[in-house]
Amino acid sequence: MQVNGDAEEPGWEVDPDDDWGVAVVATVGRQLKLRREAVAMRAADFGAAVGYGEDLVYKIEGGKRIPRAEYLDRADEVLDAGGLLAAMKEDVAKVRYPKRVRELARLEAQAVEVALYSNHNVHGLLQTEEHMRALFGAWLPAYSEEETERMVAARMARCSIFERSPTPTLSFVQEEVTLRRPVGGRMVWRQQLERLLELAQLRSVSVQVMPTDSEEHVGTGGLIEVLKFPDGTAVGRSEGAFNGRPVNDPKQLRILELRYGMIRAQALTPRESRAFIEQMLGET
Repeated sequence: MQVNGDAEEPGWEVDPDDDWGVAVVATVGRQLKLRREAVAMRAADFGAAVGYGEDLVYKIEGGKRIPRAEYLDRADEVLDAGGLLAAMKEDVAKVRYPKRVRELARLEAQAVEVALYSNHNVHGLLQTEEHMRALFGAWLPAYSEEETERMVAARMARCSIFERSPTPTLSFVQEEVTLRRPVGGRMVWRQQLERLLELAQLRSVSVQVMPTDSEEHVGTGGLIEVLKFPDGTAVGRSEGAFNGRPVNDPKQLRILELRYGMIRAQALTPRESRAFIEQMLGET
């Protein structure tokens, strides 16, 4: 078996500010080390058996690196752990996502209503994987391939919201310009427009377009997000209000809901928006 070099290390760096993530990775590393020592296997021999270098073994056992799922699977087989090591994959998978994204995904998973207005890019929940990669690839300073993969994986995991049962009610308003920018090239652009039309057909999803030539527009303050939960509580955020921080005070939420409601009223209707996107698709 070929041993992977440092450039192909099967893990990621641990975010030192992510207390829960640090604790999970440290626990997994400690269990791996205890299992290896229990069978009197040297780190170098274990690394050779799982297909990776000795240095990586020490990093993972020391809680410095996040192991990939296949690493835990191989370790479970080599150390005859009876599935105990492989069972840690679920928690480890969550740690791989940035802390902020995990928190957002947790809130989205609990929400029964989600209202989103996006004016810079197609909203992350609506993006295709190829569109995501193109967006991350355009940012400066440039992300490493590993960082890009981590962010794409996190965003794709959030897209499971469309498969939830019962499905939450999702409302999106997109600025026209976000749909006209051919991020990633013509083919990626077409696939993104097709994805929007596909999602817009779902009974629980509303997609509306805010025309660039609209003379009335209360969304110039930027992105708006409002998530409502089964117990009647909610949380919201807007780039143009309350310093962009999340809020749950009813008075502040009413302001965000008022703005979002006006944005929806000023945008094309869902039916008109689908026709608009179909027309754009025909022009590509």
